[in-house]
Amino acid sequence: MASNADILKTKFTNLSAKIGVIGLGYVGLPLLLAYHSRGFCTYGFDIDENKISLLNNGESYIKHIQNHNLKSGISDGTIIPTADFSKINDVDALMICVPTPLDIEKNPDLSYIISTANEIKSYLRSSQLIILESTTYPGTTREILKPILEESGLKSGTDIYIAFSPEREDPGNAKFTTKNIPKVVGGDGIVARDLTCSLYDKICTRTVPVSSLEVAEGVKLTENIFRAVNIAMINELKIIYDKMGIDVWEVIDAAKSKPFGYMPFYPGPGLGGHCIPIDPFYLSFRAKQFGQDTKFIKLAGELNTHMPHYVLDILKKAMSEKLSLVLSNSKVLIVGVAYKKNIDDTRESPGFVIMDLLENLGVRVDYYDPLITEISNTRGHPALVGRKSIKWSRKNISQYDAALICTDHDVIDYEKLVTYSKLVVDTRNATASFTDSQFKIVKA
Repeated sequence: MASNADILKTKFTNLSAKIGVIGLGYVGLPLLLAYHSRGFCTYGFDIDENKISLLNNGESYIKHIQNHNLKSGISDGTIIPTADFSKINDVDALMICVPTPLDIEKNPDLSYIISTANEIKSYLRSSQLIILESTTYPGTTREILKPILEESGLKSGTDIYIAFSPEREDPGNAKFTTKNIPKVVGGDGIVARDLTCSLYDKICTRTVPVSSLEVAEGVKLTENIFRAVNIAMINELKIIYDKMGIDVWEVIDAAKSKPFGYMPFYPGPGLGGHCIPIDPFYLSFRAKQFGQDTKFIKLAGELNTHMPHYVLDILKKAMSEKLSLVLSNSKVLIVGVAYKKNIDDTRESPGFVIMDLLENLGVRVDYYDPLITEISNTRGHPALVGRKSIKWSRKNISQYDAALICTDHDVIDYEKLVTYSKLVVDTRNATASFTDSQFKIVKA
């Protein structure tokens, strides 16, 4: 008699398995579409009824995912978006891609994982593979997810199989997608790991099996803490070099000509996105439970958290010296509120932090972002919800005392921005080529 693992592997091999994804955001939706493009019937689960409605109409709510990728699957019933979690019983493999934010004390908030696990266990059956993709600290899958799922009476390793595979999506990156980014896989046992690899092998160019769930969980934290620490270093260098009259951007551009031993990182107004600002806190939380202090990582976090305040200091100084204006009595336009260029994702955007800081000082603040016409979700900045981007025009832009570039979307005409503005404070080096207008441009 075939084992549950054998049954699953056969379904993965002949593409008859039904694949479910819980959480249809910037990770979950591309993952669902990748499996659909390979020939699997896919179920997309989300508690956001608006998302489900849009998807069922063949409409994408993520800029870089085009509608035509959805419409054919919706029309022939091979993509099934739903808020009905009882349909979990229908799928053979289920990937969890829910948020893992921080609470007000900057501790991990695993409420989405816990509530999702409790929902899953109500509809769990034998011969199912459950994979957690959400960023989290080492131990989450084994110590939190697994016990909840086993409350169903089904045992991991015999009845069901549990794995962790960290998401590595980079929204807006045209070079690297779900299909060509290697997939790290750790399982609750070798059978679970190998099953998961066999499934991801259907959509990814390469899978990277590791020895445990905890190693796989540690991989994602390591990747993003590496970036956070190096960005903190270059942010500090920026502040130091600025005092010396040295342009850090020119330094970086020259340094990256070295073909070995150097990797370029770039300064900015603060860190954004779901992972890089959050992952260091997840590791710090877990490290404390083992009696360890993450001194180096915490210092990097402090430097990155300070950057919005540094930007405001530069803005204040520039307005005083160039316009003879007091910041608190001014009008400022924030240019770009996405957390990085060319995407419509505002998660943990430093632009929101800067807007709040400015408004707390009494500054009138508006924003322009061609990719984000209205602020709908800020996770920590409720006063900004519902704000709309101003329309692009000379008349509208010229009414502000200063334009502050927080996100350097390629579609923005920076030459016109400089022309229309009284003062431009540039945190992204977007105006580097405008030598004729340097008198009204200040880098921050």
